[in-house]
Amino acid sequence: MTLFAAIAIVGALLLACGSEAPRGAVHVSKLDGGVGPVTANFIDRALDRAEDEGAVLWVLELDTPGGLINKTDDIVQRFGAATVPVAVYVSPVGARAASAGTFITMAAHIAAMAPSTQIGAAHPVAGGGDDIEGALGEKITNDASADIRGIANLRGRNADWAERAVRESISATASEALDLNVIDVVAVSLEDLLAQIDGREVLVQPGSPPVVLRTAGAPIVRTNMTIFEQTLNFIADPNIAFLLVSLGGLALFVEILSPGLIGPGVFGVIALILGFFALGALETTPAGIGLLVLAFILISVEIFVIPGFGFFGIGAIIALLVGGLILFSDTPNAPDISIWVLIGVVAFIAAVVVGLWALILSDRRKRVVAPSLEERMKGKVGRTQTALNPEGTVQVESELWSARSESGTIAARTSIEVMDVDGLFLIVRPEAVLLPASAGGEAQRP
Repeated sequence: MTLFAAIAIVGALLLACGSEAPRGAVHVSKLDGGVGPVTANFIDRALDRAEDEGAVLWVLELDTPGGLINKTDDIVQRFGAATVPVAVYVSPVGARAASAGTFITMAAHIAAMAPSTQIGAAHPVAGGGDDIEGALGEKITNDASADIRGIANLRGRNADWAERAVRESISATASEALDLNVIDVVAVSLEDLLAQIDGREVLVQPGSPPVVLRTAGAPIVRTNMTIFEQTLNFIADPNIAFLLVSLGGLALFVEILSPGLIGPGVFGVIALILGFFALGALETTPAGIGLLVLAFILISVEIFVIPGFGFFGIGAIIALLVGGLILFSDTPNAPDISIWVLIGVVAFIAAVVVGLWALILSDRRKRVVAPSLEERMKGKVGRTQTALNPEGTVQVESELWSARSESGTIAARTSIEVMDVDGLFLIVRPEAVLLPASAGGEAQRP
């Protein structure tokens, strides 16, 4: 709720920067896409604005394939609590008010459709689009049937057809819906709708006097989604959110393994922020979030601590799989991750982790231990820079060293040979000189 409150505040500030809408205007908003947490929050905000600014009517231009049951219920309840008349206009041509859209359309005070649009097919399904089987499916269907029947009766519409739309998934075109008393108006445009309903009496709240609509020629004020709502609405998809979190975490590991690349680090941070931003808008489970975090901890241990692709790596893959499966609420119609997206992401991450491990192992095998100072200097030859009596300075391979003679004084500019190393002192002696070999013999040292 904190996330949505922040979005609402930002939206209100952006609206406040614009010109104030005249009272008595028709406020119009558009919902094009699925019904979810962001769209429900947007509708609430737009309707709040219409009420605060004394709108004569609030119109929702609707084109939706459906959405979440609980968020649909929130929208229907908001319509029921509205203090201004609400109209839902299924448009443009070719649009539909399917599934959740049927509930939303029938809950409005004025239900309208453009020609060549459709309404219905409101049978509840699981988040992945599968049928809900058994007693649970029957329970949910009965509940939805009673819900839409109550909505239709409240608005004086065809409750029998509404129930069949839930139980049998029947649909109707705009003209059929008008003949069946499912909607009130077929209008070719928003202006046509406002002209047709002008002068109509609407009972906004039970027990209150009817409101006479004065909409013909009324000024139109549009309330659109803010950039924040548009962004969140795009990423508030279970598959996109899972991709952002998974790939963002992987990118950070690549940056940690290869500091200075910058690109993976920047992408990883942005992806993780957006991913958790999206998860905050969806109904996630603590266990699912915990398993995702555990998966990346195990990957870290596997890469940075354990020299091999073993139990920690396998545990990370299992945690990622199970975490993705239970990441979202198991309530009916709740969002769900596509099994193919889940398998693809897990397989990709596993392949990258194996590749990183192979690179690290190869690097370790190629790594050569640097020789010690004694190993590097012993046997080298050079020249004294100062007399050694018994200590002084020598030059070996263009480097100056402190040295100590092992056999008395050695004059300056004398060739020497390194015999040993004592701390930072080279232990030297005069370089041996080979004498010419005598007849029948070998070369002799002096």
